[in-house]
Amino acid sequence: MEADDQESETNTAAEPVSLVDGRGETLELDAPATEVVGLEWGAVENLVSLGVMPVGVADVKGYTAWVSAAPLDEGVEDVGTRGEPSVDALVGLDPDLVVTTTDLPENIINQIEKFVPVLVVRGANADAPIEQMRDNLMLTAEAVGKTEEAEALLADYDASVAEGAAEIAEAGMEGQEFVMADGWLQGSSVAIRMFTAESLVGAVGNELGMVNAWEGKGDPDYGLAQTDVEGLTKLGDVQFLYYANDADGGDAFEEGLSDNAIWEATPFVENGNVHRLPDGIWMFGGPLSVEQFIDASVAAVTTGSTSS
Repeated sequence: MEADDQESETNTAAEPVSLVDGRGETLELDAPATEVVGLEWGAVENLVSLGVMPVGVADVKGYTAWVSAAPLDEGVEDVGTRGEPSVDALVGLDPDLVVTTTDLPENIINQIEKFVPVLVVRGANADAPIEQMRDNLMLTAEAVGKTEEAEALLADYDASVAEGAAEIAEAGMEGQEFVMADGWLQGSSVAIRMFTAESLVGAVGNELGMVNAWEGKGDPDYGLAQTDVEGLTKLGDVQFLYYANDADGGDAFEEGLSDNAIWEATPFVENGNVHRLPDGIWMFGGPLSVEQFIDASVAAVTTGSTSS
């Protein structure tokens, strides 16, 4: 590359950034951010996948347990919890940008903005979950000067969906009903959270050619619905996908329902169509996590196994 070309490329990379974030607020930066703190795991995943390793992350241990698609480097500083980050800790890292979501209380965002510019993306949108995932990646990419990398990630994601859909069709599973769930022990019972067709991975399952069988709406952001084991009796012989984490909470379905007569009598249990997906797939993440979900769910419904 000629010196003039190098200078031109450097100048382009250093051009000021102006964008409208998920709140409708305008973010102005003198140049694309390079020293970034991430306060929500989906936002952190997007930064790492774009090639921008954050200098600080909220709950590093939790991120490491739940988000395997985009690992953090050693030495990334922990700046507190996702819901209550330490403003002193993150300001002490002298970042040029903080990335968070609309899930963080507005008063905390306002406090951080006294010291550091903040990019706020919408956490999720049950009206358009896949589109919101794509928009969040592109907004983040604009802020850090990585739009080409973002476009490549989305192209890879589109290819993964197409490949997964082809595998589903080839296996004769097109139109197969499925559900996606997680759960936790609540005393002697298991609280169950269903990922409706309006959730990110619920919508992706539909894109793969399957049909999310959970009826009813979830919450307006994440498309999640609450139920219990009795609520599962309305399901037929679906492919029951769920995720858990041995490093954080264990497997509530295995621990809490293994001797439950209602659970054992459901068609999907009787027919062996219950599939625990591998640990560390973040169901609220960006393209890399969703690609992990595609690989694992397609393997589960077509072969009965899972793919990490």
